[in-house]
Amino acid sequence: MKLKKPLLMICTLALVVMLAACGSKNTQEDSSASGTANNDKSSELSGSVLAVGSTALQPLVEQTAQKFMAESQYSKIQVQVQGGGSGTGLTQVSGGQADIGNSDVFAEEKLKDEAKELVDHQVAVVAMAAVTNPDAGVDNLTKQQLVDIFTGKVTNWKEVGGKDEAIVIVNRPSSSGTRKTFEKYALGASTEDLKGSIQEESSGTVKKIVSESPGSIGYLALSYLDDKVKVVKYDGVEATVENVTSGKYPVWAYEHMYTKGEPKPAVKAFLDYIASDAVQNGDVVELGYIPVSKMEVKRDVDGNVSK
Repeated sequence: MKLKKPLLMICTLALVVMLAACGSKNTQEDSSASGTANNDKSSELSGSVLAVGSTALQPLVEQTAQKFMAESQYSKIQVQVQGGGSGTGLTQVSGGQADIGNSDVFAEEKLKDEAKELVDHQVAVVAMAAVTNPDAGVDNLTKQQLVDIFTGKVTNWKEVGGKDEAIVIVNRPSSSGTRKTFEKYALGASTEDLKGSIQEESSGTVKKIVSESPGSIGYLALSYLDDKVKVVKYDGVEATVENVTSGKYPVWAYEHMYTKGEPKPAVKAFLDYIASDAVQNGDVVELGYIPVSKMEVKRDVDGNVSK
């Protein structure tokens, strides 16, 4: 009988050791499983993202791409940004050559049935303004005066109150969303390319030529404006954030980042980053764009504006 108590104690101790071992094993297995899940989650945030299109949107996408890739949780994602114009961006994302098509216009304005496959991610609002070389001598142009200039009816600045100097038009190609926006909301109609006019692929080049060429006129997104060019009022209204958000200044458009269907994880992570409060209230404003949330008016694909 004396042997039973020690035997019971030994059995109890053995059971405790076994349970402890099992608990340790389970903890290790749970930890291993958790690590696998974390690795799986981490592996989702890897790959490459190619964004192509609008040069008006390009400064924002490029700046945010650099900051995005610098974040530790996105360090395995490579984002490449290219210009080429809205038409190019929409065509390439529709055809699968790009992950994101950056555009100043709704896809329906450039594509036909292909537009139905695209998902619209509106990341900002951009305003466009007519700009001249500082020596042109004008600071305001009416809608009709702009129409007359871009259709060739007016060819000298003195005809609209400026210097006696020939007007040189610096235009964007027909695939450009910036051109589409300017023609639709500033001129009210598409225009033909005039003999003697200059055509450039990017907004940056337009700005350079207008700033350096006497008598020249072009149009740029607010994100490109500085004192190297003269920003012209439109029917007496300045192209300011306040005038755009209130609806007083009509030459503006949404900045779209289109994907073909729902975006893959790496692309979604980048789009979510641009839509974040930090970027919307920081980079978007800093670069001269307007957060969509700040607009007091909205515009549909047909150009109709409502509160």
